[in-house]
Amino acid sequence: MSREPESLTTAEECAAGEKCARSTLRVITWFSAGMVVAVVGIFLGSEIRSRARFRKRTPYDFYSNAGEKQASEFGMGI
Repeated sequence: MSREPESLTTAEECAAGEKCARSTLRVITWFSAGMVVAVVGIFLGSEIRSRARFRKRTPYDFYSNAGEKQASEFGMGI
């Protein structure tokens, strides 16, 4: 037998439980952070898009359906 210290491979480290838990937690943390960034980006993008579409309206767009809620015979004396 040799007297040199043996280095564990990654499979043996995970079996021993030394670094595997820490690296797994690190992967989960980075994945969660990435998902948060993606969700925030999608939300902000949709908000900016909806606000940009709303600003393109003209004043006439607000009143385009103003008379549809009333009956057409109202006030005509029929």
